[in-house]
Amino acid sequence: MGWYVFNTWLQRSLEMHFHCEMYNDFETQRTAIRADKVDLIYANPLDATMLVREKNFTPVARAQGVTDECIIAVAVGSPAQSVEDLKPQTRVAYTNDEHINLIGMIMLESADLGKDNIVPVVVDNYILIAKALITNTADIGFFPKDTWNEFSNAIRKELRPLVTSQISDIQHVLIAGPRLAALVPKLREQLQNMVSVRNGASVLESLGFQGWEALTQEDTEFMIDLIDTLKA
Repeated sequence: MGWYVFNTWLQRSLEMHFHCEMYNDFETQRTAIRADKVDLIYANPLDATMLVREKNFTPVARAQGVTDECIIAVAVGSPAQSVEDLKPQTRVAYTNDEHINLIGMIMLESADLGKDNIVPVVVDNYILIAKALITNTADIGFFPKDTWNEFSNAIRKELRPLVTSQISDIQHVLIAGPRLAALVPKLREQLQNMVSVRNGASVLESLGFQGWEALTQEDTEFMIDLIDTLKA
């Protein structure tokens, strides 16, 4: 809902028409990206890497106080108290959210676990990961920290975080396609001032953001280099 409110605010601020498209899954979104149907996107770090490098998207802004951290969780009754307690053939539940999976797999390295010695349990969304843990069809699950925080108390009381990543330089970013390149300076200015303009603060609250800060090409390249290092 927050992004539709943001889209309305954006149209009024820039006096331009934008159509807000919320995709149901990552593959549908990437199909639209490959078909050049996306001009402005709040992209996860891996998609941002591809868009900047291959589609010539321009960095615009990033949300203040938001990072894409990963929580590895278990069922509340799991015997595992740390990642190091996990053994080969651990059943790992995850979605096709590649950057969260990347961070999660990196955190499993301390238990000598990798793609070759885990049992993948691939599901469509994070609620299904929680269900897999609660019903003992998976041993651990990967969750974005912000998604975890939005779970109801009824769900979280059945689960227990095992470890949380602390990679503060990796996060979703707002980036603009070539057709909007000329608009980027004005868009950055509007977003940076958003907290102090009429209705801006309430729109930010609906997104769960404190504000926006300008994102430079150098900032983005640093994040891309960090992701490449983590993937190596």
